[in-house]
Order: sequence, then structure tokens, then C-alpha cells
Amino acid sequence: MSASTGGGGASPHAPPQIRRRVEAGLARRYGRERRFRACGLLSVVFGVLFLGFLVFTIVRNGYSAFRQAELRLDLQLDSVTLGLGDRPDAGALAGADYQAVVKAAMGRMFPEVTERRERRDLGALVSASSAFLLRDRVLAEPDLVGRSVSLWLPADDAVDLLLKGHVGRSRDSGGKLTTAQLAWLDRLVAEGRAALRFNTAFFSNGDSREPELAGIWGATKGSFFMLLVTLALSFPLGVAAAIYLEEFAPRNRWIDFLEVNINNLAAVPSIVFGLLGLAVFIDFLGLPRSSSLVGGLVLALMTLPVVIIASRAAIKAVPPSVREAALGIGASPMQTVFHHVLPLALPGMLTGAVIGMARALGESAPLLMIGMVAFIVDIPATPLDPATALPVQIYLWADSPERAFMERTSAAILVLLGFLLVMNITAVWLRSRFERRW
Repeated sequence: MSASTGGGGASPHAPPQIRRRVEAGLARRYGRERRFRACGLLSVVFGVLFLGFLVFTIVRNGYSAFRQAELRLDLQLDSVTLGLGDRPDAGALAGADYQAVVKAAMGRMFPEVTERRERRDLGALVSASSAFLLRDRVLAEPDLVGRSVSLWLPADDAVDLLLKGHVGRSRDSGGKLTTAQLAWLDRLVAEGRAALRFNTAFFSNGDSREPELAGIWGATKGSFFMLLVTLALSFPLGVAAAIYLEEFAPRNRWIDFLEVNINNLAAVPSIVFGLLGLAVFIDFLGLPRSSSLVGGLVLALMTLPVVIIASRAAIKAVPPSVREAALGIGASPMQTVFHHVLPLALPGMLTGAVIGMARALGESAPLLMIGMVAFIVDIPATPLDPATALPVQIYLWADSPERAFMERTSAAILVLLGFLLVMNITAVWLRSRFERRW
């Protein structure tokens, strides 16, 4: 009987030499398979470890941004200190000297500080933006004038970094506070007037030159408007194009040429779409620069090929028997597509659209080309207002030389990753919830 060549090894009746040769070949094949599996497992473990290290680094650098050092001051909002008349109106309240109120409150806590330079160093413990926050509070509640209130106001970024442990107390370890300022701060901490509190400004403010006031709300709202414009354009156009190409387009060289170009557009670098948007939407059509509308149009162009490809794949996944059965009972081609094929393919289309939106949310290169890198403090109210986006805001903060912006950069990355994770989970849920199996 001849030796077996299958996976079970040589026949027991085969000659010993043939049997040994077959067994040696099997051992080599099994050894190569084990090594291949080990390499694959090692690659997976290496990728997971690298991803874990990346996430750990971002969390370690960014979690502290969700807290902010604040000082509790007893403020006397009398008309004399504010520089108001007998009957202050809204204009007088807006132009009052709130900085003097903050400095007076600090001076009352440290009456022994009398020299001009020391008083200036003492006032430097409080953020320079505290006066503007106090002004907004008084404008919202004019009845506070003439009363004494106790408010928590943001501390200077040097105090914030020190209380969070990012810098040391000495200049060699990155500290910026003088010996006298350190003594005053220790006294405030001991009296419970200096503490780390939840940083609401990070989630409610726009960008700012002062790190303690910088927030992501303006960038988040700008990203929301852009995704709204992107979804409103790319999804219906992409689905319509996919339906036409799969169900109604004739098979000729022009359609083949169009399909090849759609596939190529999905791989074009995103910055090219930014150049196209700059030339067409801003220079030619004259749309407002740095607006969410232009950003949404550019991202719609970038996302459209992805939506078309995903939608065509979803339509192809519908069994031909569904079309044949609909046509067999007298349905027109249009009725077959919209009443039978499209409802079955819609989950895959929605999944592709969500994934495309997630890609658009993380893009920054095309937005830099249309001017959304500008420093914008105001919160956009409409898609036509100047705005920025979360990826661009991260880029701006990462480029800032101030140490306090580093943690806000990592915190903004965490927020962006959270949005991307939610969008991808939504895509998986849509597919599992509405997908039908045949």
C-alpha cells in the first residue's frame, strides 16, 4: 500500500523510510503553523499594549484638567470701590472697576501686605480673568451691588499647576511663585480658601488666552454644526448615488470610469479637499471664512465617497431573490428598490454614514485650509458664525508654549475620543439592531 499524503500522516503499512519522511514533513508544517500563530498573537498583544500605553498617557496628562484651582474671596461690591454713581445703570455696571474689588478682597485677608510690589504679587495669585467673571455675575444679578458676597474665583495658572503637583515649589522644578506667594498660598489652603474644584469652565467656555478660562464648548458646538451640515448633504446624496449606480445605471465605460474615480476619491488625502473648499466655497462663492457651514461642505465632499461605497456594499448584500420576488408579483423597478431593497439595506447604509461622520469629526487638515484655525472666543450661534472644531482646538492648544495648556490638550483629546467611541458604538448597535440575516 502506498504512503498516505493527507494530513493524517503515513500509512502504518508504509516502509519506515517513507513514514519518517512524511512525519518529518508534518512536523515542519505544524511547526510553521505554531510559529505563525505565535507571531499573530504577539502582534495582537503588542498592539493592545501600545494602545493601552497611549490611552494611559492621555488620561494621566488630561484628567487633572477637569479640576481647577480656585480661591474663595469675600467681595464687597460697594459703589465706591466699583466707581459707580448713586444710580448705576447697565452701562456703568459693565465699565465698573471689578479688578479693584478683587484686589481689595485679597488685601483684607493679608493686611500686613502694604508694599506696592508685594500687593501686586498678592493679586497675581488670582486669575486676571476673575474681574470679568465678577462683572458677568453682577450684570446677571444687579442686586449684588452694595452687598458683600463670598465667591469662588479661578486662581492663576501658576497656582493651579502647583496645587495639582505638575510643578514644584522651587524655580528649578518649574515653579513660578515667589517665597512670599508660596507662604500666602499655604495660608489660604490652611484656611480652606484655596482648593481644587470641578472645572465647569472647561465645558462651558470657548477658547481663551488664559488657560484657567479655556474651554471646549465653542469647539464642540462648531463640530456639531459641521457634522449637521455634513450629514444633511453626504447621506442623501451618497445613498441616491449608490442606488443609481447599483440598480439603474447602464453598464458602460462611463459608469466604470465613474466608479473607479469614486473609489479613488475615498483615498485622496483630506488636505486636498481643504484646498478645494478654499478655492470653491470661499474664493469663488464668497461664503464666510472660518464658518461651520464651509467646514461642513468640505467634510461632506470628503465623506461622500465613503458613504457611496458603504451604501453600495449594503445594497449588494440584499439577496437577488428579494428583487426577483418583488418583480414577479408586478412591482416596478422603482417600487422594488424603495419598498424592498432599500429598507433591507438601510442598516448598512446608516452604519457607513456613522463611520463616515466619525472620520469627519476627527479631521483637522481640511479645516486648517479654510481658516478654522483662527483664535475664536465667542460661542457660535449658527453655522454661519466663525467657529473652530475639536481637532483644531486640540492643535491650537498643543502648539501653545504655556504648560497649563498641556493638560487641557489631553483632556480635549479624551472628550474627542469619547465622541468617536460613542459614534462607533452607535454604528455597531444600528447594524445589530436592524440587520436581517438570510
